[in-house]
Amino acid sequence: MKFSVSMYSYMQKIRSGEATPFELIAKTKELGFDAIEFVDFTDFGTGTKEERLAHAEELRKECARVGLEISALVMSCDFITGSDGDLDKEIARVKDYVDIAHVLGVTRMRHDAAIGYARNSGDFCPFDTMLPRLTKACKEITEYAAQFGIRTMVENHGFYVQDSERVEKLYAAVDNKNFGLLTDMGNFLCADEDPASAFARVAPYAYYVHAKDFIVKPFTDADPGEGSFRSRGGKYLRGTIVGHGNVPIKQCMYQLKRAGYDDCISIEFEGMEPVFDALRIGLANLKKYWAEV
Repeated sequence: MKFSVSMYSYMQKIRSGEATPFELIAKTKELGFDAIEFVDFTDFGTGTKEERLAHAEELRKECARVGLEISALVMSCDFITGSDGDLDKEIARVKDYVDIAHVLGVTRMRHDAAIGYARNSGDFCPFDTMLPRLTKACKEITEYAAQFGIRTMVENHGFYVQDSERVEKLYAAVDNKNFGLLTDMGNFLCADEDPASAFARVAPYAYYVHAKDFIVKPFTDADPGEGSFRSRGGKYLRGTIVGHGNVPIKQCMYQLKRAGYDDCISIEFEGMEPVFDALRIGLANLKKYWAEV
């Protein structure tokens, strides 16, 4: 098993100007990780496509210099409302990121399917109604990515495509060996699912894994305030160090091992703790849990 960290985990450092992505590559190696995961809005949010491709080449070279693998590229998109509802335009935008992933030299790229609740004429829209639209987009993108040896994935992420049943349905509908799931250990809580049972359902389809932990408080508790957000059903969630929250991380790793997964797990830290300490502790916990299961 290899262990990675998502550049998203460093959001505090990047937004404050304390560190650049290039400085964080070296720090990731220093912390003992095998790989780093790049993210669209922290690494490729501005510039022309040519400039972003050149930036990708610089990042690839820096990772090679310090001896760090690049585990994946992840990006946000929305095949329902993205690009002002123009599906072909949104698909083309995602394909541009496939080109960036190719320059990075990665074999995996995650894109979203939809963000937030899908709406149709102002009304909430049943998932099955939108499934053919989401399937069309995912199929076209994974067929494009296959020529570069890049597998594409969607994640249990964004409230609308977050439940284990929904991502499993999308996986089955796309029905392409180049398309799989990025399974996030913590994100099922956002849809009020039990993480252990939900993760067990989708572990066999995992092409890549996020380790994430949350502290959970019920709706009936007092609002904890800054740093927390609500699940779909109204529970309070706050990101924390892997192993310090309520996500059954070790049980999820057991399910991965049962499913035959032995590739890469990437920490996606969303907590308020000092990030370098959080990643160091989280990595130690992941290695310990994997050895124990």
